[in-house]
Amino acid sequence: MSGTPPGDQDNVRQQMAREMAEVRMRMGRVRRKWLVLSGKGGVGKSTVAVNLALSLAAMGYEVGLLDVDIHGPSVPKLLGIEDARPTVRDGAIVPMAVAGIRTMSIGFLLQHGDAATIWRGPMKANIIKQFLKDVEWGDLDTLVIDSPPGTGDEPLSVVQLIENADGAVIVTTPQELAVIDVRKAITFCRSVNLPVLGVIENMSGFVCPHCGERTDVFGRGGAERMAAEMKVPFLGAIPFDPRLVESGDTGRPFTQLHSDSEAAKAFAGIVKALAPSPKAKSGAP
Repeated sequence: MSGTPPGDQDNVRQQMAREMAEVRMRMGRVRRKWLVLSGKGGVGKSTVAVNLALSLAAMGYEVGLLDVDIHGPSVPKLLGIEDARPTVRDGAIVPMAVAGIRTMSIGFLLQHGDAATIWRGPMKANIIKQFLKDVEWGDLDTLVIDSPPGTGDEPLSVVQLIENADGAVIVTTPQELAVIDVRKAITFCRSVNLPVLGVIENMSGFVCPHCGERTDVFGRGGAERMAAEMKVPFLGAIPFDPRLVESGDTGRPFTQLHSDSEAAKAFAGIVKALAPSPKAKSGAP
């Protein structure tokens, strides 16, 4: 705020304080806040975030899913509601309701799917703040926050705005190239005092549906070894399932359609590890 007259500086500080108070009020009604992070793109992070939220909803929890990937929002497509548009009620943005969860994304605000969001850091931070303070999330057991790859403006803004986030779920694939970048995501969490809830190994082997033979397309066990070396929990492995890809492309909830699949069972197991306590009223300690 250098160069700003003292009176204007006071007004800016007061405005920032009011906005943070509004964020605290909204987030105070959310029992758990999880960030889903990855150090590298292409590891299926958004698919994991969506299916974690769906698995929580299937267990009876009240769940919100916030997509803070400003440049490449995937949640609307993955949930099959990319043409949806939010409404405003009593001065608050009403999140989209689909498959038992409430969700919000910049994708709902773009004129068309090919539109590019060409924003610098401050604009991205402002829209994330708006999603936290102006969306009527209501009482939630868990808010799952899907962040873009890397350790840039978006996850940093979330950590600064949500002062008591429960922690981060880190997603990787088994191969060393992805694991190297995931180590950086863990270092980021430690730098900003964000607990690491654990690491998920996605696309962990393909089991042929015809012969039952397993093929480790991207290697095997890299995430578990890295988690042990970095002294963070290993939450589990999600096997590669072509139906998971198809569900994402068609916007049909995988864990609901294929609840008996090994991948859906893996998601359910991870959710139980992350949220082992019985469902309780949102906002409970």
